Amino acid sequence: MAVMDTAAVPQQQDVIDLRKYISIINIHKWRILSLAVLVTVLTVLVVLNIQSKYASTATLLIESQQAKAVSIEEVYGINSSQQEYYLTQFEILKSRSIAEKVVDKLNLKDHPDFEVKPGLVTRLRDLVPFIPDPSAALTPEQIAYKERESLVNEFLERLSISPIRKTQLVQISFTTYSADLAAQVANAVGDEYINSQLEAKLGITQQAANWLGGRLGELRQQLDDSEARLQQYREKEGLIDVAGVRGLGAKELERMSDELTEARSRKAQVDGFIRVIRQYGINNMEQLESLPEITAHKGVQDIKTLQATTEQKVSELSKIYGPRHPKLMAAKSELTAVTDNLRGQIKKLVSGIENEARSVQENVTSLEAELAKAKVQYQDTSIKETTYQRLEREVATNRQLFETFLARQKETEVTSDFNSAIARFTDHAVPGTEPVAPKRKLIVVLAFVATIGLGIMLAFVLDALNDTIKSPNEVENLLGQRTLGFMPDLPHKKHEDLPLYSFFDDDHKQYAEAVRSIRTSLTLLALDKQLKLIELTSSVPSEGKSTSAVNLAFAFGQMEKVLIIDADMRRPTLAKRFGLPAYQPGLANLIAGREQLDDCIVVDEKSGVSLLPAGNVPPNPLELLSSPRFTELLQQLAQRFDRVIIDTPPVQAVSDALVIAKAADAVLYVVAADQTRGGAVKSGIHKLLQTENNLYGVILNKVNMKKVAQSYGDYSHYGYYHYYSSEQS
Repeated sequence: MAVMDTAAVPQQQDVIDLRKYISIINIHKWRILSLAVLVTVLTVLVVLNIQSKYASTATLLIESQQAKAVSIEEVYGINSSQQEYYLTQFEILKSRSIAEKVVDKLNLKDHPDFEVKPGLVTRLRDLVPFIPDPSAALTPEQIAYKERESLVNEFLERLSISPIRKTQLVQISFTTYSADLAAQVANAVGDEYINSQLEAKLGITQQAANWLGGRLGELRQQLDDSEARLQQYREKEGLIDVAGVRGLGAKELERMSDELTEARSRKAQVDGFIRVIRQYGINNMEQLESLPEITAHKGVQDIKTLQATTEQKVSELSKIYGPRHPKLMAAKSELTAVTDNLRGQIKKLVSGIENEARSVQENVTSLEAELAKAKVQYQDTSIKETTYQRLEREVATNRQLFETFLARQKETEVTSDFNSAIARFTDHAVPGTEPVAPKRKLIVVLAFVATIGLGIMLAFVLDALNDTIKSPNEVENLLGQRTLGFMPDLPHKKHEDLPLYSFFDDDHKQYAEAVRSIRTSLTLLALDKQLKLIELTSSVPSEGKSTSAVNLAFAFGQMEKVLIIDADMRRPTLAKRFGLPAYQPGLANLIAGREQLDDCIVVDEKSGVSLLPAGNVPPNPLELLSSPRFTELLQQLAQRFDRVIIDTPPVQAVSDALVIAKAADAVLYVVAADQTRGGAVKSGIHKLLQTENNLYGVILNKVNMKKVAQSYGDYSHYGYYHYYSSEQS
């Protein structure tokens, strides 16, 4: 016999099973759809009772600045990219001052659309008298102010200012319950904005004209005073052309500076020559002749030329004549005269240079004195020119200011009677024909879609919270046990047992085939050993273990001699279901030794199955089942019958099933599908495995075949294939 090792439960793979989520939606689809339809119907009823709102829109063209009458292009309007300016105008359109003017103009306080309805706090205060009323301490003026503020706030909430991108256009929209009122308000807001801007411009123009008039008189007086001071200064200093005088002085200073520089240069040269003469001495003609200043003199050069000629003549004559020859002596006399003349000429030249040095010195001194005097005169002229220019600048500035203010005053006077609007309507608002709110179709569709989503989410949440065993896959994956089969949930009255002979009912052939499949599974699992003593138990009551035991006995009874024992002596049910009297002796009587076996066993005529009821309910069932007499009785019954099906109490309730499991050949664990929590099933199986490892598998009972077909389509035909084949044949 091969028994599954349940020590290790297969680990779940962390893989998203889309089929599981689809199956969950498929199982709850009608509930989700019903919820969505119900919510949608309620939404339709609600939105039909909501009062319709209408919106009207007026379009304004806002100019970049107020047009001026003196420029025809500006009268027709100009473009501008001054973003800050337009943003400011949009905020003015949304301002409370505009809103208050429109509220007063249209008398919206008395309009039905702005009727103040009591809020939730006011209603609660009316119902609960001890809640204090904060408005009781307010004065009538404060109450009126508060109501007006509330009205203006509501007005601003309904008002929408929407600039059109990359244009000078802005849309004014107003939403309310009256289409006519919406159009009136949108147009009134535009009108009040235009009027307020015109009033502001007119006020500014008047203020500017008054201020310019007063300021112009002051500027005229300042100009006259500055011109008088300039004329007085010119007459006092005798100025005609200050700039020309200063130019002449500058040229004279430049000329005198050049002459002084030249004189000083000549003086330096003469002083240097005199120092050399004094160094050589006045009689040292040989060195004096070598001086450049002496050599360069023309008279000296002529005499030296004559001297050279005379010396050549003496030299030539001395070669021809003797020292006493008259021609030679005449030539020597001539040479002496030339030499004396050269010395005299050099002395005169030296004397002339000394005289020139005195003259140059006097010239330098004179030039320096004249230059100093010229500088003083030039500085005096510069000071006069600076003062004159300052007075001229003052006159020019005062004249410019006066002319500017005079031009602005004339411009203001010319344009003061032209009130160009800063904005104009391109489209006036008209009453709307279709409501803008509520969007009933959209609300209904969104309600339907949102409810579908909510229903799906709730289905996932309920499935996540539902830890019951619902399918054969969960038996194998969560419990680590084999599934012997599952038994369909047949329709019957609530709080009543399934009809006893449903197995033989032609209307429940699928149910009978499912039981036969469990019988077949047990037979195939015990080919090497006959399972005579088969125990059925469960985790908690009402899982259908007694029904499963009876139907399994019916299935085996079609081929073998079968006995079903009601070992649940605490809450016996089989005797009542088979129609036996309450005093019918049974298992408790046999174990106690008060009755004979044949007197306790009853044969069911319809099914041919024998029944050993629980008998009289004893005070100590666990002691009777733990006694050797019970074990001996089971052995005796195993010899007398081919199969003995034992119905035992739930494992989690009492320990009777654990005691009987030691004597049984096989234990079948019945689990109610989608009813018993997985933790209870795991705990019950764990107790059985600790006591005796003869658990053969799990029978999944009360299976909703529709859910199985929706979630696990492959299992919807499991268990009655044999029956289907026989029908086809």
